[in-house]
Amino acid sequence: MKQEKRGQEPPSPIYESLPPPWLPKSHRTADVGYPGFHPPRPGQDEDVLSDKHIKDGFLLPLPVPDEHQSAAVILLQQDAKGGRMFDQSVLAGLEHLMNDIFTRKTDSAVAIQSSAFKIPSRVTMSDTKRQTWFAELANPDVPLSKLGKSVPHGAKGHDLLDLLHTNNVAIPRAVWFLRVFGANETAGLRNKPSYNPTQYSVDWAIVVTSYMKKQLADIALPSAPRPGMNIKQTFKGVLSDAESRDRWVSRFTYCLRLLRPFYDEGLVDHRTFLTWIVLQMAACNLAQAGFVAHLADEYLDGVLEKRPLAKPLLDACIAKLNEVRTTSAQGHLNKLEEILKSLIQRICVALPDTLVSPSTWLAHSSLLCSALAGPADNGPSDCRRRDFQQLISDNVIDIQRRNDAMLFRNLPPRKLERLGSLVVDIQILNSICSSTDMSTISFFSSQIPDCTSSSSFVDKLDTLLTWAVTPLQYGSHRPYAAVTLLRTYHERNARRESSSATLHDHLFDWLDSKPVVREAGNLRAVASLFGKLMKNGLFDYAVYVQRLVARGEEGLSLSEVYCMPYQRCSLTQIILQPDGTASFHRNFLRWIPLHNTTSSLSNQRKVIVYGARARQTPEDVCEREMRREIRAILPLVFGGDTFPPSVSMSSLRTSCPTVLGAPCFEQVRTIKQWLLPNLHKFASRSQSLDEITTLKTYSTAVELLRYTHSYGSLLELSLSVLSQTSHAELLTAVGEVFHRFATIWTAMNVTGMITSTLYSTYLLWRTQGGKTRSLLTLIIEMDDGRRLDATAKTQVENDIAAFTHALAPKTDHPEAVPSVMPEILLLAEDSKPDAPSILANSLWYRYRTSGDWAWKVWDNIVASLRQVPVMSEDHERRHTYALRYGQFLLNVDHHLPGGIDDDVLQWFLGTGKSEVLGLTLETWDVLRVVLLFLCVHGALSTTTLLQGLVYPAWQLGADAGPLYQPQNMETFIQAASELFDALVLQEECFISPIVPQELLDAQRIHTWRQNAFREPHFTLLASNIPNLVLLEHNNVVSDELRGIARDLRLRTCESRDIRQSCYRNLDAVRRGFEHPIQSGMVAETLCEPLVNALKMILSESNEDVNSFLSTGISSVLSPCTLAATAVQLQFGLRQLGRALACESTKQGASASLDKMTSLIFHHSMASEEAYFIAEIARGVDGPVAIKFINNGLKSIVDILNRAPAPSTPESLLMRASRAGEVLRVLSHVSEPLREEGTGLDLDVSTQERLAKTILESFQFANATFSKTTDQSLRVITEAVIFLARLLQFDLGFLGTRTTHFRETCEKMTPVLFDLVVIHACGPAHDAVAFALLLDTLYFLIDDLFLHSKTSSPDPFKYYPTKLQSPHLHSLPSSHHVRLLTLFPHLRPNAVVQDLAHAHRDSTGLLVYGAPVQNRPWEWIENLDKDDGTIRNNASLSLELFGAKATGEHLIGYMQDEERCIPMRLEGVFEDKLTAESVFRRDWRETRLPAHSDVRAGERGVGEGLDELGTLPTFGLQKPGSRRVSPASSVRSRGSVSSVRRSPASLSGNRSAVSTREGTGECGSGSGGTAGRKRKASASVDDDDEVEIIEGPVPANPKKPKVKPKPKKK
Repeated sequence: MKQEKRGQEPPSPIYESLPPPWLPKSHRTADVGYPGFHPPRPGQDEDVLSDKHIKDGFLLPLPVPDEHQSAAVILLQQDAKGGRMFDQSVLAGLEHLMNDIFTRKTDSAVAIQSSAFKIPSRVTMSDTKRQTWFAELANPDVPLSKLGKSVPHGAKGHDLLDLLHTNNVAIPRAVWFLRVFGANETAGLRNKPSYNPTQYSVDWAIVVTSYMKKQLADIALPSAPRPGMNIKQTFKGVLSDAESRDRWVSRFTYCLRLLRPFYDEGLVDHRTFLTWIVLQMAACNLAQAGFVAHLADEYLDGVLEKRPLAKPLLDACIAKLNEVRTTSAQGHLNKLEEILKSLIQRICVALPDTLVSPSTWLAHSSLLCSALAGPADNGPSDCRRRDFQQLISDNVIDIQRRNDAMLFRNLPPRKLERLGSLVVDIQILNSICSSTDMSTISFFSSQIPDCTSSSSFVDKLDTLLTWAVTPLQYGSHRPYAAVTLLRTYHERNARRESSSATLHDHLFDWLDSKPVVREAGNLRAVASLFGKLMKNGLFDYAVYVQRLVARGEEGLSLSEVYCMPYQRCSLTQIILQPDGTASFHRNFLRWIPLHNTTSSLSNQRKVIVYGARARQTPEDVCEREMRREIRAILPLVFGGDTFPPSVSMSSLRTSCPTVLGAPCFEQVRTIKQWLLPNLHKFASRSQSLDEITTLKTYSTAVELLRYTHSYGSLLELSLSVLSQTSHAELLTAVGEVFHRFATIWTAMNVTGMITSTLYSTYLLWRTQGGKTRSLLTLIIEMDDGRRLDATAKTQVENDIAAFTHALAPKTDHPEAVPSVMPEILLLAEDSKPDAPSILANSLWYRYRTSGDWAWKVWDNIVASLRQVPVMSEDHERRHTYALRYGQFLLNVDHHLPGGIDDDVLQWFLGTGKSEVLGLTLETWDVLRVVLLFLCVHGALSTTTLLQGLVYPAWQLGADAGPLYQPQNMETFIQAASELFDALVLQEECFISPIVPQELLDAQRIHTWRQNAFREPHFTLLASNIPNLVLLEHNNVVSDELRGIARDLRLRTCESRDIRQSCYRNLDAVRRGFEHPIQSGMVAETLCEPLVNALKMILSESNEDVNSFLSTGISSVLSPCTLAATAVQLQFGLRQLGRALACESTKQGASASLDKMTSLIFHHSMASEEAYFIAEIARGVDGPVAIKFINNGLKSIVDILNRAPAPSTPESLLMRASRAGEVLRVLSHVSEPLREEGTGLDLDVSTQERLAKTILESFQFANATFSKTTDQSLRVITEAVIFLARLLQFDLGFLGTRTTHFRETCEKMTPVLFDLVVIHACGPAHDAVAFALLLDTLYFLIDDLFLHSKTSSPDPFKYYPTKLQSPHLHSLPSSHHVRLLTLFPHLRPNAVVQDLAHAHRDSTGLLVYGAPVQNRPWEWIENLDKDDGTIRNNASLSLELFGAKATGEHLIGYMQDEERCIPMRLEGVFEDKLTAESVFRRDWRETRLPAHSDVRAGERGVGEGLDELGTLPTFGLQKPGSRRVSPASSVRSRGSVSSVRRSPASLSGNRSAVSTREGTGECGSGSGGTAGRKRKASASVDDDDEVEIIEGPVPANPKKPKVKPKPKKK
């Protein structure tokens, strides 16, 4: 059956190989086949089977015997003469032949006819015919050539679009109809002179956008329910119902499809349409935003061409994104949020200048940063995303930097190289105290190299020497510290041979040139300093004199002045001041002491100063008088046997006027060469003298050496006495000297030597069984854990432990101490001299195991002292009782390991708080004697009494209110204040009138008060001075007590010891004065007295801050007082801020602040001084900052408007520099407020004046540029940069903008743009100025739009309209691109881009004319079939292109769908000899078009849609637009990806972009197919199989090499 069936089947036709239809014949008439097409045929040679064919294969014979042989060789062999082939006549004949051929060909060509195009006319049709016509238009089978004879007239605008949608007319046919419709509409206007071919595009864009807006308006949101109204609302949206949704989606989708060719071909005006999108994005609701966002995404490339469009779109996206994130429906708007973020990201990539808008950045910087931050994907497939995100990240960094710069935020911290270094250096020097380790202070080596010739070293040397001698600083330790630091630095550089000489030169230059040296009041300080420098080998007196003589210094000698005997001269006549011709070095030669001198140097000095013939000099007379005064006060030192008189400090100064007033030279020579050797001799024989006498002599010598600042001699004397004396009291006195002047010993860097001597003395006394408690305490203090070795430290610690255990043994059953001890009360009337010590011994022996026996002893002492006034009415007797109790407590102190001091303090801070309030005035008189006695003898510290009595009393008086009890409280406050006066302020205090006045007691008071000036106790003192101020101004307290408090406060503020401590710790002072104000317990009226009190401490003045500034800012900004000035001004400004917030003090504070700022801003400051003032005012309250800034801007306006008006660039720059100082201050004052986002409303009138001033200055600069030489261009540029920065600073304050201010800014815009162009190219080209001015222009324009009163302003309103400059040829391309984004002219349509009209002149040269203007409504599609005949009946005449007939015929026309490679071979048969070269033709013919997969779905949603959303797509060649040879038709699938768009194409221009139809175009199904097709093509990217796509394989036997497919593992 199968065979039968097979036999019944008809035979299969014989396969016949046919050429493709597009392949032309090799010859028109001869049957020679087709080029490259050789189908198999029966009987062909290769089908013959033979042994040779089987063994060797089929080989075609060679056409010629030799492949390398040419016809030229044969011709040469046939030519007997040779060379005739290359005869010139032969070549010329061939040339004439070819020319004749082309000439005849041209003459025989048919001429191009005139244009025969006619616009289809409009006819009026009935409704039936019109409906039929539109039905035929919608029918694709009806050719347009049939319908194109006439079109119906009738419907317009929205109705016409509805009609097309209703009939579902295909988009290309609808576009043709609308184009014909528009051509008829504009036909009557074309002959008018004012005709604009694109005007109808504008009108049609309005029609289309209004049509779309009308559809979007159907999408509404339900209104929010009104509170309080019980009305039932029903809402039905157009998208809620399926039928209405499908109808709306269909119409909107059709409109979008119709819009794409409109936009591509220019039928709608791009500017009008894009402006509508931008404005619609800002005005739509969230429901509409989904569709508008897709629309903006599709046409974003056009928006990104211009910043005027991109900026409002960015603002709208930010607003919508913020609205999405705050709405309750955020979960349903994820797609919209992604699109908005994509829009912002693409704007950031393509046009980052759009985000350069300080107002936008200030309001939405966090939102922008989050929107621009992409996910951190690190996979290999995310390479594009990482590159894209990196580009965004780089742009965001640049955008933030530019915005912050215009907002004056994140200003780079400026280093005060000179002023700041000086302040730091002064603070380092002021920090030197008794606990400082001088070896750790790297004053020179911290910031400068080890080179004495460097400028940094010279500056620091100047700072150090000035600090050591200036009266603006405090402390006798300063010259010693300066010498120590300089000596340490010199020793480190001693290896350099030139170090000493260079240092000497710097010291001489400082002495010779600095103004501080020539001040008369500094003579003694300078002379003393250089004397110490010479003593340490840092300065050579001989070289100093030689240098003065060598340079011919005149007026050095005093020989002409001394014409009278000394006996008739006073001391002031001895210390002569130089006359007008004298050198100021005369006084230095006269005053500088010589510590280590030789006879030759002394004689040289004598000759220079007094002349060669001088026998007796004033120095000799002065020295004899000094010796006489010293012998009178120290008789025992010089062998006298008279008991030394009891002297006080005041009497000592009165007794030694010559010693204290003599020049340093006489003081040092007398003390070093005469007094000190005698004191050493006295110390060596002190053991044979009475202890009291020796003690008085030593104390007098100590005070004398202190008055003469001979601390080096004092140290030698004390060390000598320490090592030789056997008197315990003298040993204690020496220890007190070490404690009193501990800061000086530290500055001299001799604490190690003192500690070593103390330890040696301690060991000696320990072996002798002497009292060593005071030595142990002093050793620990002086050593501070730094100098003693481990063995010595262990020894001291063990001895202290043994001493403590002996005095206070530990036991498990301590003896109970009774609260009342009657024996203490009975002690008052026990007159035996040893009664206090006996009682103290007995109590210690009885209660030594108890830890609180000393506390109870003190409690009983106070109770007993309260009975003393009752026991006796005699004043002297009461004091006798008090001294007896004091001696008793002193003995008790000796029996305690740590003394009685801590127990007394705990009593004052505990139960004693209430008991002291009940003490009467008589009791306080007795208690004061006890307290002073204990303080003098070191049992009680000064800080204990201050902390336990004085400070609580001041606090009580400061807080006194309605419950104040004047009887008890005022007694307590007055007694505590008098105690403070005696312990801290008085030079000499008396324990009691019955106690002889002793110099040693006063010295001990000075010794122990030093603890109050050192940390940590000084912080308490500084924090309680404000309480003294509040006590002074407390109206509840009596006037007498307030007067006492005022006097005490004034003398406290004037104390040099307190000021020295204040300068050492300014922060503690500032915190102490700020605390009562910040606590809120102080009235506003008391703030000003606190400020004045602070200023008095730091600047020796009781004036207010304004008066303080009026004395001269230059002196206030002195490096020595700069830190103190900062504290005062900061405190004053904060106080003014609090006063401005109070209505009662607002007016006065405002006037005071105006005065202060006026003094600051009208003083010419250096840049560092201005920055310092800015740092002071930084962080002030908002009202103060606003006032500060307003006054600063007024000052700037006054500076810039100062008469006369600037006439030269230099004058403008001078004013800009002066105003820049003020701007520098204001920028730093406002920076914290900008960071906090605090709104600052500036003065309106000031802003208007400032804007007008800036405009006038810009106009002057703009006019000056055109007539300025090259030398002054830079000057004008600097002034313009400052004006731009000033404008940025003003615009940075968001507030109301008046009409006058906005009008001024509008006038400023074109002037500023002209300055931008001037700095973009030409002789004034400056890249920095160009960038800064362009950003300023952005800021100004955005501010105008921000405060515009129009709801929908024209985006291009404030932008420039044209670019004019004589130097445009030198404009850099990068600048040109940025400037083009500002103009309203969009890029021309791709059809006419780079096209221009041209003609040939009489000489045949091509002359270019105006660019071709797009006429989309006139260039109608050609409906005639192209049969190869040239008719010239299209809307575009061939005459416009200069078309000529070539005489050749083209290949027959075929439809695109009928040929696989359209138009590929047309170029092979065209006449191109005169149009292109061989290489160009070869390039053109061998190019391959893009794979068909790339073109698939060009208008689908898959177009340009990948991980990054809708990306720009580039215009691909249309089919047939590029003629390609069919030679290479074999391609691999892997080559598809090579022609697809790469990530680098993100910033390119997009010619065809599809609208995402996922959200906005519901129901559109084309996108899914395109997307699937795209994924399918991507899935075979790695396939290496060979696929024949189109056409036959060429006849070339060489096949392309194909990479074999890798084997799968």
